[in-house]
Amino acid sequence: SLGYRLAGQGRLLLDFAGQMDRAGQTRLTTVAALARAAQTPGSNPVTRRQRLSVVRCFARHLKTLDPACEVPPAGLLAATARRPAPYLYSPQEISALVHAAETLARPLAAATYQALISLLAVTGLRVGEALTLARTDVDLDHGVLHVTGKYDKVRLVPLHATTTAMLASYSALRDRLCPVSQGTSFFITCTGRPVPAALARRTFWKLLDRAGICAPSGRRRPRIHDLRHSFAVSTYLRWYQQGADVQANAPVLSTYPGHRCPADTYWYLTAAPELLALAAQRLRPLTEES
Repeated sequence: SLGYRLAGQGRLLLDFAGQMDRAGQTRLTTVAALARAAQTPGSNPVTRRQRLSVVRCFARHLKTLDPACEVPPAGLLAATARRPAPYLYSPQEISALVHAAETLARPLAAATYQALISLLAVTGLRVGEALTLARTDVDLDHGVLHVTGKYDKVRLVPLHATTTAMLASYSALRDRLCPVSQGTSFFITCTGRPVPAALARRTFWKLLDRAGICAPSGRRRPRIHDLRHSFAVSTYLRWYQQGADVQANAPVLSTYPGHRCPADTYWYLTAAPELLALAAQRLRPLTEES
């Protein structure tokens, strides 16, 4: 009711409760919480710490109802989470992904993924936000998206004229290929239903292979979410190239992808060589003066 959704946390809590029931345990203990955190063989320290954290939060609530409940102390499972380096797609690679989508066997699927990848690349939307767009959320007359983001916050995302034209072409083709859809979603499958996020990710992995895009040695596989990182970096890169006041424009970029403040957007900025080179040019006059 306060806007927080128990997604992964809810599943972990239900799994833990089921384990307690099967073991006949009627009281939450630190030992039981630790056993649950380390239940999966080979799980990494960060995963174990996250599992224990979920149970700890629940135990704090439960203790207000049952004084016998034990709250696992903080710091029992120490682990440092490292930010995996995102994959930054070049304009050529994004174009290759769009062309790879054209090779999908079914025309509607090809059109859907061409439009979806293009939209993600030029707006920085979360994939979930794009897939949950209703047809009424896409204002093709004014070139604006009504996006429902985290915590059900709605924001307006303006579109470039070329993006609006692309979405209009997709909309017309979608309605011609599937005149009777199973809902009001803007992006649909060949059966007329909304595109599931899991299906979108699996299809994206297939398109990566067809486009010949792979991660450097020792890095994780590129993700569809990395298009959001690429959007943030390319926006900063364009500002530097145009000689714009980057710091003054930072709040604009934060508003566009739905962040509360520039600090949240900094998570999506990666030290790309091109970006660092342009930033260094801005610093050179200052270093010469000193």
